[in-house]
Amino acid sequence: MKNSLAEGLDFEDMFNLAPVSLWMEDYSGLKQIFDQWRAQGVSDLLSFLKEDPERLRLCSQSYKVLRVNQYTLDLFKAEDEETLKNRLSEVFRGDMLDSIMNELVALWEGVLSFETRSVNYALDGRRLDVQVRARVLPGYEQSWSRVLVSLEDVTAEVQSTVKLQRSEQYARDLFEYSPVSLWVEDFSVVKRLMDDVRARGITDFRTFLKVHPEFVTRCMQEIQVLDVNRQTLQMFGAESKQQLLQNLSKVFRGEMYDSFAEQLIDLWGGKLVQQREVVNYGLAGDVLHIHMEFAIMSSHAEKWGLVLLSLVDITARKKAEAYLEYLGKHDVLTQLRNRAFYTEELNRLSRKGPWPLSMLAIDMNGLKVVNDEHGHTAGDAMLRRMGEVLSKAVDAPACAARIGGDEFVVLLPGTDERGAVALQERILSLLELNNQFYPGHSIQVSMGHACGLEGTPIESIVQGADKAMYAEKARLYRDKERDRRVSSA
Repeated sequence: MKNSLAEGLDFEDMFNLAPVSLWMEDYSGLKQIFDQWRAQGVSDLLSFLKEDPERLRLCSQSYKVLRVNQYTLDLFKAEDEETLKNRLSEVFRGDMLDSIMNELVALWEGVLSFETRSVNYALDGRRLDVQVRARVLPGYEQSWSRVLVSLEDVTAEVQSTVKLQRSEQYARDLFEYSPVSLWVEDFSVVKRLMDDVRARGITDFRTFLKVHPEFVTRCMQEIQVLDVNRQTLQMFGAESKQQLLQNLSKVFRGEMYDSFAEQLIDLWGGKLVQQREVVNYGLAGDVLHIHMEFAIMSSHAEKWGLVLLSLVDITARKKAEAYLEYLGKHDVLTQLRNRAFYTEELNRLSRKGPWPLSMLAIDMNGLKVVNDEHGHTAGDAMLRRMGEVLSKAVDAPACAARIGGDEFVVLLPGTDERGAVALQERILSLLELNNQFYPGHSIQVSMGHACGLEGTPIESIVQGADKAMYAEKARLYRDKERDRRVSSA
């Protein structure tokens, strides 16, 4: 009775029927080469082979294929064994030479069995990545004339690995070279701290933060920054990731506390994807207005272990918006408030006060004559000087505005008539100094004031100030006309 299924099969049958590529080879030529090199004093085979590529090629050509099995013929697309042997130069080429280096070193060092990765080529040109396992057969240890080699086709595995590596590298490149500042962070400790608060029965988290502001600071300190990209270093003025990470306290400060508190409140409510505008600081201290997008990765939603932040520098946009807002409420020439702001402020004061409310109406005398005789450049210079005087004379909450070509007003909330008169005198005093400082055309103005108590229609205050100003202007022109007549007489 047979003891096993293999009983009755000879070695030749098992060799030929094996479901793996098998090669019976003769390495005796390689051993002779090794013996010659040893006799020449070679001790470091690896360095010796690297000195001259031809030595590696000599070794590869010393192998003699004795036979292969049917699986090998199918794998390498050979019609028969003889065809394969005659075309071995097509099989063992290219990358293969680099891969046999390790097996040569192993044999040199007396290791009679080895395993390595190599590259072969089928006769139809296909590249084959193979796992090579070789063993000098027992009884042939001295001659290496019988070596059994098995090849496992791992092309699909290698291609999959390469594809994965390329995918990972692609993702890494997208992160590293993104034109947007990217941060990878770990919020897991923040999650645990917030869970502890929830476990204590706290339901009103906003009130909790107001009572315990130190909790916000603690959470900020527990955020672990895992990685940042190149754009982040550029945005914050850091020379290296290490420099940036060691100076995070300079980056996240000031206004950041309030925005981070709001971020925590959103997280408490389950909002794991957020966007908001925040203020950060560059390492040089410069203010950075940032549009931040915050997202806890869905695969880490349970513990918040992986968070991605994208930061876009909107500082330039904010400055542009601020400038546009400034232009919308300021007179470019004098730097005072403009008529739009004046109208808006009148409406606000009529509703909210504070009372009493006083107003100065101011008109520059003789500006048209300067424009006509000396040009608008000279006239504009006088307007700028008037702006300088009013900017110096008027302190908040009062405000000065240019509402027409040579017309100015000063609004004085919470100021009675005495305060209005005092400011009027201060303006005249500063004008006198200004005229002394700037040679040429002197600035002359007509001013009038009015005051109203709570309940007084705002229009009556405006009209009262205008009426007083025009009365002053009329008086000045009467005086000039009288002086002219006296001089001519």
